[in-house]
Formats: sequence, structure tokens, C-alpha cells
Amino acid sequence: MIVPEKILIIRLSSIGDIVLATPLVRVLRASFPSSHIDFVLRKEYAELIRYNKNLDSIVEFDAKTGFLGLRRLKNQLRAEHYDLVVDIHNSLRSRYLRILIGVKNIVVVNKRIFARTMLVKFKKNYYREIVSIADRYIETVSKFGVRNDHAGLELHVPDEIKLKIYKRMSALGIDRNKKIIGFCPSAKHATKCWPQERFTELGVRLSNESGTKILLFGGSADKERCCTIANAINERTGKSSAVDLSGELSLLETAVAMETCALIVTNDSGLMHIASAMKKKVVAIFGSTVREFGFFPVGTESVIVERIGLYCRPCSHIGRSTCPEGHFRCMKEIQVEDVAEAIKGMLVSP
Repeated sequence: MIVPEKILIIRLSSIGDIVLATPLVRVLRASFPSSHIDFVLRKEYAELIRYNKNLDSIVEFDAKTGFLGLRRLKNQLRAEHYDLVVDIHNSLRSRYLRILIGVKNIVVVNKRIFARTMLVKFKKNYYREIVSIADRYIETVSKFGVRNDHAGLELHVPDEIKLKIYKRMSALGIDRNKKIIGFCPSAKHATKCWPQERFTELGVRLSNESGTKILLFGGSADKERCCTIANAINERTGKSSAVDLSGELSLLETAVAMETCALIVTNDSGLMHIASAMKKKVVAIFGSTVREFGFFPVGTESVIVERIGLYCRPCSHIGRSTCPEGHFRCMKEIQVEDVAEAIKGMLVSP
């Protein structure tokens, strides 16, 4: 068995995938404590691992530079003389990089493409077992004796970011000693989003029944949706029950703000994995996707609320812009009561 001196991990995007790669980084460091370990990813996601103590350095790729930028990146990586490349992306870009940087030892993630295609296209389930993406990433280096430590996902956050958000929460009057629940009501694809009016109804119910404070999380692109939900909750409860933080926090700042929450209610999204990394209790609402694809909460207490047995589900492994059947039953048939009961069960558990 070789002991690699320089290791390169390739995972260019996106939020959830990169957070799901943190166990791989950790177990590689534990197995090869003296090796040099680098991670290449798109610069907009670099914050997620910038402070990871298990990495020696990160290499940021600006996707806006196109092929010329990719070629420059290839030359940069080639000059580093890595002796092991771990490609956990397996995209056209990652294949270009891994093939042309002149490394003998290359391992590539098994995406279970046949099983995934059969499930999406023909609704035939050939998955022998449900394996998380985090576990699949670690599978790629199993032949080097690397094993999963089952410690879950992680995010390394500097003290200055924590202090900044603690002050921000205090200024907003958010008391960590009171019941706070986080909502992540958006996702990259529409078929992964529970209807926003259901999030509103849930927020009103939680506020009226138990005085729960609702924090809404999301990026700049989610601002309209999150703001609409927060305003509707506050209008219907007649008080400041919901605070919209979407578009105002970085990814690591969002992670710290989630620490104030007793539980996170989320769609199948990148923020779901950030909540998991912060070891928060998670109620995840799944529509067009299913847990067989491996993208589910890892290393934390969680419940997935889904419409089991629907003939057209799953219709995609990543989500769609619209329901291909036109009815969107996978999400519309998940009632507020279903999610409220899941929350209740999670909050009474130790």
C-alpha cells in the first residue's frame, strides 16, 4: 500500500457536495498525518473549507474564466506533482483536470449511475442499500486503508465569525434560551421546494402554539421567498415572530446562526447539509428526490417527510424547474400537520 506524499481532492461544486466531503478530508488526514492534502473547488464555495485544519491548502477556480481558466488551473495543478488524485466530482471539468495533470494514482467516486437512471427513468430500484454521498466519497480511498470514522459532517469556523454572529443575534433580540426554529424554504430547483404558503402556515402554527421564534435562512436569490414568508407570519401572528436572514449572511455565518436553533426545517438543499454539519436536529422535506441518491442528513438526528409510493417519484436526482406531470403531488400532498408532527417528535426526543 502506498503512502501518498501529496493528495489532491477535486470537488468543484456545490454547497451540499462540498460539506459532504468533509468526512473524507478528515479521515484522509487521520490516515496520512504527514501527507500534504489540497482541495480544488470553485471560488464561491471556498469559504466552506477555507479554515479546515485537515487541509494544507485550497485551490480556487473561477468558473467565469471558462476554458482558459480551466487550462491555467490544469497547469497550476500539474506543477504540484501530486501522487494521488481523488476525484469525487467526476464531471467533464474534473476529468479534464485529473487526466491531464500527469498523476499515476487516480481514484474516482462511484455515482451509481445505472441504479440512479433506472430509478428516475423506469422507477426500478436497483439500489442494494442506501449509502450517503459522504460514505461514497470515502469509498474512493478504501483501497488505501482509509476507513470512515462515522463522526459526521463538519465545518471549521473561526472565533471572529462566531463572535460577529453572536453579537448580531443579540442585537436582533434573539434569545437562545427560548424556542427557536430555523426555516430553509428554498432550493436550487423548484420541485425540491415545499410550497411557501405551507412554510407560512407552519410558522404561524408554531408561533401561536408555543411562542416559537422563526429564523429564515437562504442566499440572495432566496430573498423574495424568505421575505414573503417572514412578513406573512408576522402579519398573521400580529407580532415579530419571524426574522428573515436570507441574503445577509455568508455560508459560515449562516452555520453559526443555525446554532441558536433547536431544530431546522428544510428542503433537500445545501443548507440542509450545513445544518447537519452543525449537528442540529433536522426535519427535511423531500419532493422530487429520494434518499437512495445519497443526499440526506448525515451524522445528526433527522426525519425525512416525504410522499412515499407516488408513481412518478423520483422524477430527477437533482430536481427540476417544474413538475413534469403538472400536479406537483410530491410536495402538495405533504401537509402542515405532517411536518408539525415531525417537529413535535424531534423536540421531545433527548
